Amino acid sequence: MPRFLLAPDSFKGTLSAKEVCGIFAGALSARFPDAVIRAVPMADGGEGMTESWLELLGGRRIIRTVTGPQGAPVEAFYGILPDGTAVIEMAAAAGLPLVRGKNDILRATTRGVGELLLDAAAQGASSVILGLGGSATNDCGLGMAEALGFTFTDRSGQRFSPLALRLGDVASIRPPEHPFPLPVRVACDVRNPLLGQNGAAAVFGPQKGASPEEISLLEHGAARFARVLNSFFGKDVASIPGAGAAGGMGAAAIALLRGELLPGAELLLQAADFDGLLTRADAVFTGEGRMDRQTKLGKVPYTVGLRCKKAGVPCYALCGSLGEGAEELLNCGITAMFAASDGTIDPETLRRRAAGDLAALARRVADTLSFSA
Repeated sequence: MPRFLLAPDSFKGTLSAKEVCGIFAGALSARFPDAVIRAVPMADGGEGMTESWLELLGGRRIIRTVTGPQGAPVEAFYGILPDGTAVIEMAAAAGLPLVRGKNDILRATTRGVGELLLDAAAQGASSVILGLGGSATNDCGLGMAEALGFTFTDRSGQRFSPLALRLGDVASIRPPEHPFPLPVRVACDVRNPLLGQNGAAAVFGPQKGASPEEISLLEHGAARFARVLNSFFGKDVASIPGAGAAGGMGAAAIALLRGELLPGAELLLQAADFDGLLTRADAVFTGEGRMDRQTKLGKVPYTVGLRCKKAGVPCYALCGSLGEGAEELLNCGITAMFAASDGTIDPETLRRRAAGDLAALARRVADTLSFSA
């Protein structure tokens, strides 16, 4: 009777982690009818994090209308776990899917994230897990901060409503009369610093549609903002790993929310007692939409693989496509990797075929496995 543990991330924009678990379970059950299968849908801070926590621990899902990344109202959500912890993924209020391919990165705002934080406090939450990932924004959390009551002035002392376009104009920051009352753990899926060639503007700007000129403006503005944060709050965020996450939201979370940056996948694995589950598993299946060199920066397959390596449990990674550097994961506990496509399919076709292609891949992989009685 083989025992399988399923711990994939979502396949961004196509399949939720829970759906991926269902596809893996279907293929394994067909191959091994007597198999014992335990599913732990995963997330590392981006899209799907709230649902993963609610699936694991239970709780309630709260839907609110907040300011979207383009300034118009959007319907967003967060969860409150049984112990009172609010789980908020910033992508729910400021994510790329909300801009529908028409992003204006210089004006995209995180204000809705701050509105969700305030609502969670009003609901009586005891603490917050704030997930960073999948953002359409590069405003270093200015919009979020303004919603929480921080005010910004320029060099002439004039107060202004901040956008990424005006990051370089920030000369002073006044905190709110009543600070945000809840402790915040920041679930982060990358270790990028705020500035430099691996920073928020250089790495994530192009993914959000930024031109070279806009990237230069954002980099200059983020550098200015970092100096002001250090001056007013004593936090030198410029090179802290993770400060560049979600378009610099990590920097604001550290300095303005007094948040603690933590690997998002690790937080969820700890809550699931993943190491305990591994003692009762013959093999683990993980994966994400695309596996490449960035996967090693703390994403789900890498984190799961390391735990499997320590426990001596085989770990198979199934993904949508493999990119440059994916082979490095074979030294990090991943036993073998498999891709459903070569990565050249257009996005619309990919969305339409994702479930069927992954199911076919999972069946092929399951057929190669054998376990002694």
